[in-house]
Amino acid sequence: MSGRQGNKLPSNLPQLQNLIKRDPTSYTEEFLQQYHHYQSHVEIFTFQPDKPSKELAEQLMFLAQVAHCYPEHMASFPQQLKELLSHHHTVLDPELRMTLYTHIVTDIKNVNAKHKNNKVNTALQNFMYTMLRDSNPTAAKISLDVMIELYRRNIWNDAKTVNVITTACFSKVTKVLVAGLKFFLGKDEDEKQDSESESEDDGPTARDLMMRYATNKKTTKRKKKLEKAMKVLKKQKKKSKPEVFNFSAIHLIHDPQDFAEKLLKQLENCKERFEVKMMLMDLISRLVGIHEIIQSVLMTIANNFVTDKNSGEVMTVGINAIKEITARCPLAMTEDLLQDLVQYKTHKNKNVMMSARTLIHLFRSLNPEMLQKKFRGKPTEASVEARIHEYGELDAKDYIPGAEVLEVEDQKEKGGTQEEDGWESASLSEEEDNDDGEWIDVHHSSDEEQQQVAEKVKSMPMEERKAKAAAVSTSRLLTQEDFKKIRLAQLSKELASAPGKAAKRKYIEIDDEEEEEGRGELLSLRDIERLHKKPKSDKETRLATAKAGKTDRKEFVKKKTKINPFASSSNKEKQKNKNFMMMRYSHSVRTKNKRSFREKQEGQDSNY
Repeated sequence: MSGRQGNKLPSNLPQLQNLIKRDPTSYTEEFLQQYHHYQSHVEIFTFQPDKPSKELAEQLMFLAQVAHCYPEHMASFPQQLKELLSHHHTVLDPELRMTLYTHIVTDIKNVNAKHKNNKVNTALQNFMYTMLRDSNPTAAKISLDVMIELYRRNIWNDAKTVNVITTACFSKVTKVLVAGLKFFLGKDEDEKQDSESESEDDGPTARDLMMRYATNKKTTKRKKKLEKAMKVLKKQKKKSKPEVFNFSAIHLIHDPQDFAEKLLKQLENCKERFEVKMMLMDLISRLVGIHEIIQSVLMTIANNFVTDKNSGEVMTVGINAIKEITARCPLAMTEDLLQDLVQYKTHKNKNVMMSARTLIHLFRSLNPEMLQKKFRGKPTEASVEARIHEYGELDAKDYIPGAEVLEVEDQKEKGGTQEEDGWESASLSEEEDNDDGEWIDVHHSSDEEQQQVAEKVKSMPMEERKAKAAAVSTSRLLTQEDFKKIRLAQLSKELASAPGKAAKRKYIEIDDEEEEEGRGELLSLRDIERLHKKPKSDKETRLATAKAGKTDRKEFVKKKTKINPFASSSNKEKQKNKNFMMMRYSHSVRTKNKRSFREKQEGQDSNY
């Protein structure tokens, strides 16, 4: 006993734990003593559950390690521990929560160490899925963290787990929502790498800084310097290390189309901060890019609408819908699908034919290379510059394209003002000489004005155009008239022929109403159901239209000539009701075709 007293076993729990594991029967008394201490701490904890107890945590760890040595005494220990956690989980210490989280992940990992235990995994997964829908935000967040961590460790890396995590992206709790979005975007892997990882640079590592702090005298000033140095080191690592994203989870989503549509609907009504909205948009774009959602939508529309089995109106709606989608997302169109659709240019239905032509016209301005040579038309200045940007390509300009036209017109107006001053002085002198002279209004052609400005801009090198456009964009406030002139200049590129080609139309005009309609971002049903030819009405519609047009036409109705309404019908009226087979050989019928034009006129006059 003297050796045990020298070791101070009651206060040295790690040493007692080691001795109990070697010889449980010899240290039963010491174990029971610690077990009674544990029960006392539990009673104190039930009165003050929100107060952290270091002694209780040590006792719990000790009993958990030696519980298998005394199964009779520790039979009720797991149930008692479970009841403590279930009754007081809302006031647990954060460190204790983190300890429980680590133990849960480690235990599940140990269960699946040699081979995956599907029976245990199914039960645990179902429990985690129910906890993710729990009303308590802390429980939902912890269950989500457990599933994400197990997925990263390749333990629960199946499609079922991934599709359950998708429900977290629609949570009303911001922490749960952000955790789910970061999981699919692969962003939180880099954030979890702390300063313990060594840097490959020649500079000091995190371990070196920690060793310097440990060997020197520990003061508040040194601690602040250490924290500052660790922050600087972390920033340098982020700058030098390229971003690596893992989107493997996105490939396991069962219905990415529905998932993207729900995210977009949530984004429309989202009231979260701007960073969360950006994460939602980032995830939607990743879904569209990885699963090629829009391309599959185009193929579905083409296979179900644009077929010869459907009517012309249905085919027209399908081609118009594809045109509007590709106008906003040109990368969704494939070359094979485009070649199939443009063949409807010669369709017998005029609506289908015109819709196919509008699709051809769209790709002449977007990317003429996707069209066959016979459909590209005559090359224009705009078609030569046309190019579809790659997915995610940045094409930001620090100037307004086409603004160089304003400077050219200003120079021209200044020159025109000087000419007008000379013309006015000359005209005044002529008026003095000849008082009887009159002014003649000479119309200046807008066609010539646009042609002169276009030729002057076209003669400029590309670099000079950009420099002048940037100067105009930054030196003045543009009015609506200025924007209209810029728009005219951009549209003139679609009419101006490419170098070496014959000129097309020279003068164009913009209708304000058409321009406003063309700028609309939201589509109307009229844009999709645009029919160039009015569809043929059915028989019921034509009859209804005919009946509606016959109302209030009493003045054109033949008046009855009977004076007495009760009188019998005349012989002439009776002949009209006789059977033709009885009358075909009569004298009147046989001589009817032999009458002259004059006799027919007299017969008609006698009828009236």
